[in-house]
Amino acid sequence: MNVGSFHLPTMKIGLVQTNIAWCDIPTNIARAEELIASSDAADLYILPEMWSTGFVIEAQDVAQTEEECEALRWMVRTARTRGCALSGSLVIAEGGKYYNRHYFVTPKGIAARYDKHHLFRLGGETKRFTAGSERVVVEWQGVKFLLQTCYDIRFPIFARNRLVEGGYEYDAIIYVASFPTARQGAWRTLSAARAIENECFVVAVNRTGDDIYCNYNGGSVVWDSFGEIIADAGEKECITVAQIDIDELKVRRKQFPTLRDADLFSIE
Repeated sequence: MNVGSFHLPTMKIGLVQTNIAWCDIPTNIARAEELIASSDAADLYILPEMWSTGFVIEAQDVAQTEEECEALRWMVRTARTRGCALSGSLVIAEGGKYYNRHYFVTPKGIAARYDKHHLFRLGGETKRFTAGSERVVVEWQGVKFLLQTCYDIRFPIFARNRLVEGGYEYDAIIYVASFPTARQGAWRTLSAARAIENECFVVAVNRTGDDIYCNYNGGSVVWDSFGEIIADAGEKECITVAQIDIDELKVRRKQFPTLRDADLFSIE
């Protein structure tokens, strides 16, 4: 999907690390809006997984259709009024099924939808939600983003970058997550690995605070293609604006083109 295809040498990305109020959509919208308003302007703002409700397994209790979804309407309105893009996942009802749907919204409206492929079985997500089957790459201001959600980060084959007609399929992976404090070490290691092995930026946005299941301590982070940290949001509710340099990424890919030696594979 090609949206806003003009090239920017750098892009400012806001990591919106929220303390999500359990099943309180108006409060969570207000928190996100306040954080965005308090920050320097960014080209793209990224919210956590299920940012308007928290990670709710009983989807039927909070799910809304796309047409009635208050949080999605806010994302569309904010993108339009601020002239930016927003990314984050919501609980969506469609055709009698429930989806953990990751949206990428631009000033022109919904640019891409990605339904979480790897549902978190241990947390009961497979019992209520329907898994998506398609990878989704969306282009915004000349940068190509692969959309991923939380548990997807543990499955490198599904995220594997590819060479398409001599070029890279994407430049950055967005992970929106509800990754608990107990697995923060895995969050850091896996997100760095995804950046290194795919020769790309990784923008991984997590929540903070508590819900009825566990505690979350943020750790939203941006990695470059060498596994070096560009930005780290720490543990508290905040917004952190990071800058990625696409021209620098292109230079690094020419200097150290490991993906050209990668194995060919297909996903079933």
